[in-house]
Amino acid sequence: MSRIGKLLIKVPNTVTVALTDENIIITGPKGTLTRKLPRVISVTKTEEGLLKVSVKKSTNESKKIHGTERALIANMVAGVSVGWSKTLEMVGSGYRGESSGDTLTLSIGYSHPIKIVAPAGITFKVEKTDITIDGIDKELVGQIAAEIRAIRPPEPYKGKGIKYKDEVVRRKAGKAAKTAGAPA
Repeated sequence: MSRIGKLLIKVPNTVTVALTDENIIITGPKGTLTRKLPRVISVTKTEEGLLKVSVKKSTNESKKIHGTERALIANMVAGVSVGWSKTLEMVGSGYRGESSGDTLTLSIGYSHPIKIVAPAGITFKVEKTDITIDGIDKELVGQIAAEIRAIRPPEPYKGKGIKYKDEVVRRKAGKAAKTAGAPA
């Protein structure tokens, strides 16, 4: 049995949980998230207001997804109560971004500006060289951040590009450093 799957999920007072046969609907101050539950997983509410994720029948399939489903439901509860955020950093001279409404416009060294339209539930915020992506769905926030990073990933020689705020880019020495030690 999964160690993560056995943990109970604490639900804040501001969050409501509705359970149907195959769906879980979680509503909070930030919004509403819905997830279809696998056939082998069941979710129940305890008297203390906690959520318990369990397997209906112990099979190899249910053992594999027990902890994952519990983590996804816990992420949904956290998302509708406090939300999720990822911060990207643009490194390079002349790199800049601008957000207007639900559109992010990036000028990052290409001959044309790159426009990214935010899907429903995602907001962009740009401060100098930092791009912040906010939303209630952790998976969607991470996917949008990865797509923005993929437009201009950081390169190993000068470190220019778009990277996560806490990402460390391993730098390479380059051609000049290799020939500096060679005899003439």
